[in-house]
Amino acid sequence: MVTADDRTIRAADDEHPDLFWALRGGGGNFGVVTEFEFRLHPVGPIVQLGMFCWGLGQGHEALRLAREVVAALPERMGAQIAALNAPPASFVPQEYQFAPVLGLIVVGFGAESDHARIVDAIRTAQPPLFDLVTAMPYTALQQILDQSAPPGIFAYEKAVYLPGLSDAVIDVSMQRLPAKASPQSVVPISPLTGAFTRVPEDATAFGGPRDAVLAFNVTALAPNQELLNADRAWAREFWEALRPHALNSGSYVNFMTEFDDDRVRATFGGKHAQLAAVKATYDPDNIFHHNPNIRPRAATA
Repeated sequence: MVTADDRTIRAADDEHPDLFWALRGGGGNFGVVTEFEFRLHPVGPIVQLGMFCWGLGQGHEALRLAREVVAALPERMGAQIAALNAPPASFVPQEYQFAPVLGLIVVGFGAESDHARIVDAIRTAQPPLFDLVTAMPYTALQQILDQSAPPGIFAYEKAVYLPGLSDAVIDVSMQRLPAKASPQSVVPISPLTGAFTRVPEDATAFGGPRDAVLAFNVTALAPNQELLNADRAWAREFWEALRPHALNSGSYVNFMTEFDDDRVRATFGGKHAQLAAVKATYDPDNIFHHNPNIRPRAATA
């Protein structure tokens, strides 16, 4: 990493461990990272995809089903919930293309038979308008949303951590979802469970709980400024309606467009003071401040 005073240093468990801790969550506050060393985990190469979509008229039932499915998923599966407009894809019947829908994606990384049981249970419990169930390379899975945010698109987002998809949150969602103006705006809801929860709270500077939670993101995406203005207001109103049900005003920092100091502090919680002390060591003049900024402050006794 290159620091503000033009040093090139290595951060690891045995070199600058304070910085190594801070970088894993504190991001670009401390310098410019020029090289990473990764620990890899075997995945695939083929995984099982199940994508199910329901109309907004089925919204309450679909979200309650998604809540049940996510809570019961076995270790080798993952899920994503999203409100979006159906793409003009070959698996989408023409009458539903571009229509607003609620989607549930379930990906299997283990036995195909295990994934098939979940697929059958979903189809039986709440038959979708349409679905896509297929095997695909893991690398292709990582690209399925690429076309939703092409270069040059206007964007704005706000997010919260929720303890769960409660009936009250479902009610708020179904009240707010029809109000968006841009067909490209989307609401991705990411369950943070499994291995995520097994990392000790103080192991890294990650801002947010290590308990099983939902990262609920309201994303305004628009091809022009007029639509962005409309959906930026929609995103803010949606966020305000979710706020009483959230853990606090913080969120996953990559889902922040406006880096309000109070929200950054809420996100990092008790780790903020330690991050500010690390910042004072490596960037005392706050050169790296175009980010969810952690202002330098010396540690106190």
